[in-house]
Amino acid sequence: MKKILIAIVAFISVSVLSGCATIVGDDTQLVQINSQPSGADFTVKDDTGRVIAQGKTPQGVTLAKSDGSYFGKKNYEVTFTKEHFSPVTLPIKASANGWYIGGNFVFGSIIGWLLVDPFNGGMYTLHPKETNPILLEQSH
Repeated sequence: MKKILIAIVAFISVSVLSGCATIVGDDTQLVQINSQPSGADFTVKDDTGRVIAQGKTPQGVTLAKSDGSYFGKKNYEVTFTKEHFSPVTLPIKASANGWYIGGNFVFGSIIGWLLVDPFNGGMYTLHPKETNPILLEQSH
């Protein structure tokens, strides 16, 4: 009987410890990159200036929400260019989401708040979730 009880407690502990991150969010997020007009070239750079993604609008890109360090949220800049249009640069910023506090309060407690979620990025949401800048034609 003791062995069964220990096995159940161990299973519940492992489930809670490994499940905290998925309760409040994933470590990546899909961000839709649009522009007006469409067909603009875009480049996504992280906080260090490293190019993370590039392509033509419209396109979805999956971005990491954390750099893997303790409370290491990631921020990005998206630059849009198109021939005969002025370039536009927009920020994409990570911020703590409501599920980080609420989800860990109900399901994960201190382990989620201070150990799991601050490392994997599950506590963050990237904003905006969709870009749609209006590119202005350059005057001749």
